[in-house]
Amino acid sequence: MSLPVAVTTLRAPEHPRALLLVGPSLGTAVTPLWSSCARALPDDVRVVGWELPGHGDGPAHDHPFTVADLADAVLGATAGLRADVDGPVVLAGVSLGGAVALTVAVDHPDAVDAVAVVASGARIGEPAAWRERADLVRRAGTPVMVEGSARRWFAPGSVERDPAVAAALLDSLQHTDAGSYARCCEALASYDVTGALDRVGVPVLAVAGEHDRVATAAMGETVAAGTGGRLVVLPGAAHLPPAEQPAATARELAGLLTTLVTAPETAPETAHETAHETAHETAHETAPETAHETRTT
Repeated sequence: MSLPVAVTTLRAPEHPRALLLVGPSLGTAVTPLWSSCARALPDDVRVVGWELPGHGDGPAHDHPFTVADLADAVLGATAGLRADVDGPVVLAGVSLGGAVALTVAVDHPDAVDAVAVVASGARIGEPAAWRERADLVRRAGTPVMVEGSARRWFAPGSVERDPAVAAALLDSLQHTDAGSYARCCEALASYDVTGALDRVGVPVLAVAGEHDRVATAAMGETVAAGTGGRLVVLPGAAHLPPAEQPAATARELAGLLTTLVTAPETAPETAHETAHETAHETAHETAPETAHETRTT
């Protein structure tokens, strides 16, 4: 059975110079998570979000799937969008969405020009814990997750700073289809691309929230080190940086897009390699001997 992925446009400039595809974290809908960040990006960047099964506008799907299946489904759902843009394509995602972006970078590096792995890692949590959560949600529904997620998702002051966004995110969790949520947990239980990071062939930006206890900065460092990428730690954010710190997240994504847009013209078969090298050169300007740059903004 095919895996359904719904897409929604968050920003649609008349003449976009780049396409940013954004994905949500487990339990969130893409619109409340990414809308504020999309508005903070440059006006000529088209932003399109994709939904997890049973989340937001995404159709429910209570059948087994893996993160690799999700990655394939996202690429299938966005094939036309990626073909239409005359400029770089970046795939960004938060938590499970970041795992999807990283999996695309491992398995399908020719499909995008760069990825942003936000509040995520090459492996997230423990398999047994994910399976226990899947069983709990099947018995009690997604509302049982709201209280704990409110503590994990938001850094101190985030809810008070933008209570409407926090409420919308928790509401999206409460209304997520329980079977689909459980299947996402099971996908995370089997997810681990740690040993495949050296296969990534595109620039990688890892973004971690300073207060994130789910996907720590150390996990982002593993991604950056393993891919030759760059890690940025955002103050005032925990597990949902695009919603908690939209301007700072947008600034980092805009910087990544700029390195791709300004990459020297090259033959099509080497375009990804040149963009990759250009992005890394920018990251290494102040620390050329390190595997990646860790920078707090």
